[in-house]
Amino acid sequence: MELFNWQLALPLTLGCLAFGYLLGSIPFGLILTRMAGLGDVRKIGSGNIGATNVLRTGNKKLAAATLLLDALKGTAAAAIAMYAFGVEAGIAAGFAAFLGHLYPVWLGFKGGKGIATYIGVLLGLAPLIVLVFAAVWLALAKLTRYSSLSALVATLVVPVVLLVSGYGKIGLLFVVMSFITWIKHRANIQRLLAGTESRIGEKG
Repeated sequence: MELFNWQLALPLTLGCLAFGYLLGSIPFGLILTRMAGLGDVRKIGSGNIGATNVLRTGNKKLAAATLLLDALKGTAAAAIAMYAFGVEAGIAAGFAAFLGHLYPVWLGFKGGKGIATYIGVLLGLAPLIVLVFAAVWLALAKLTRYSSLSALVATLVVPVVLLVSGYGKIGLLFVVMSFITWIKHRANIQRLLAGTESRIGEKG
């Protein structure tokens, strides 16, 4: 925290933003599917580079690896910056990693929808609150069998829990991240409202 003063705030923030963005923009889903000889994951299903679309290749291990790596890049960005320079730096790097996943420069700014990286940033900044996300997701997934709905509701609960638990700045970060996540999931929301969203275990 001592390093984060008025003299170093701007260059440090810019450095954390660049570090987070570059880490977050690594398209693990695309890299892993190409390495496995499955071609370009953007040409199947939703055209997304995230774990859900990777699963449409039929390779569950690759999908799981994509989910893990997309989360961990958010965790690494947020945690490294926070422990090196303080909470503000962690927030900057974590947010940039999230944006990097959504809008990677290497792919024409067309990336994933952000849930895995959202969880990863949360793990890096407020690890215990990940349990809240997991509990909400599991409960709703069991009840409704809608993965997207479960994740979206969890992103509503997490900022509230953060704010009432005293994570002021981190809570505000997740208010913004949750808002962006809902925007990125607008197609899922439309399908949920129309009753055409795929349930867990269904194809398509």
